[in-house]
Amino acid sequence: MTTPSIDAHVRLDVHPTHSSAVTATLTGPQAHIPQLGLEAADWHVVADNALVLVRIDHEEPHWAQDAARQLAADGIAVEITPELRTAIDEEWTWANYPMPWCTRTEIRDVSNEAQKIYDDIRHGHLRIHAHAQDGHTTVAVGTYLSGGKSVYLHGENHLRQIADTFDSPGKSLVAFEKIHGDAMRPGPAPLTDTERAAAEARTSLGNPAVESVAQSREPETVPAYAADAGDHDVLLEAFLGAHGDWQKWRTWSDETTHAIHEDQTLRIERIHHGPAHETAWTVAAYETPVSDRMWVLTATGATPAPVVQELLHYLGYSDTWDTANGTPVDEKTVTAATQPLTDAGWKHTVDGRWIRWTSPAADAGIRFDAFAAQQPHQYPATWTLWAGPDPERPTWTITASPYTPSTLLADLSQTLAHETGTRLRPFHTGQRRTSLGTTPPAVPTTITGPATCRTR
Repeated sequence: MTTPSIDAHVRLDVHPTHSSAVTATLTGPQAHIPQLGLEAADWHVVADNALVLVRIDHEEPHWAQDAARQLAADGIAVEITPELRTAIDEEWTWANYPMPWCTRTEIRDVSNEAQKIYDDIRHGHLRIHAHAQDGHTTVAVGTYLSGGKSVYLHGENHLRQIADTFDSPGKSLVAFEKIHGDAMRPGPAPLTDTERAAAEARTSLGNPAVESVAQSREPETVPAYAADAGDHDVLLEAFLGAHGDWQKWRTWSDETTHAIHEDQTLRIERIHHGPAHETAWTVAAYETPVSDRMWVLTATGATPAPVVQELLHYLGYSDTWDTANGTPVDEKTVTAATQPLTDAGWKHTVDGRWIRWTSPAADAGIRFDAFAAQQPHQYPATWTLWAGPDPERPTWTITASPYTPSTLLADLSQTLAHETGTRLRPFHTGQRRTSLGTTPPAVPTTITGPATCRTR
């Protein structure tokens, strides 16, 4: 029986800015039919009739070919560009793969299971309760919301695996704490560089500069205040997935998400898709659900991911959301809020109403307005955190009102002064993986995590 023809055309191509992602451009009166099929296979809509496939195991060309076969079998015309065909036909393996006895097919099976775990976390099906560093990798414990099975996860990205299972969240947490003790941290681990890059590729197709068409981007370690913003929406979803005491809703226009704590005295407003220099986050605290606002903090869209993560971490695990019911800011409050900067040797200056702390490289700082602190209703932005060429031309800013908790400001100061993050820089795609036509580098003979493929 001949498969009926569908009036649609799918063009598959390499992503312009992500080294392994694949794009799909749909045309024709019945383009909605292949779109539904691709979305079911976890392709993401990035524009009208445009989708992207992004994976943390960099196996997009393989799965794009699989999708092409299925589309063709359904009677849909499929075009694969020469560039993507080259990527599909490329024979490669991971450099320094920790399980060198696995065949290429087995390696793909391992990474596909890791992809499923990643997708379950990202879509909120698997809630992560805690994580820890275990040597050079990350371990975590979480529970599947459907079925209630708790799991112990070992590894990152394409090597993450389920190493053990438990009957309940309580048993899993007890076992996890027994093994990892002081290294244990609540909630999911920070996004890896690979996860950040994947999140960026899912948002738009981008327009790479001519000189960088043949390049991808690799991360470099920088101070937290100079790190990339990453995907703030992913950070918010991870936060809400880890904290069931918060509820959210998205406005009818799909431009804003509101999250409210169960006691209704702490609220988050997240504006999506706005300019990077404009306010993207507003956090406000109230003495009671119907009282006036106690304090408010705002952050622009370009605020680095480590800084946003620290803010959300504080909101998720601190119970000191207000300050002594309106007690004016005093010297003790200011000192407590900025002690990490002093300890790190940031330059401290006083200029009239302004008190400033500036990084040694003069590319970040915190400014306190003593005059505004005494008139909170007229000047809500008493504190300003910034980074960039100079305070008047910042890359990003956070502003906070007078009664913002000094503990929150101290946590943010700690992040600016002592923490690091990642920033993407160009590099050639050949550094990511090793062609099977070349001599691969030496690989370790010991396993760094549980193996699911056959042993020697």
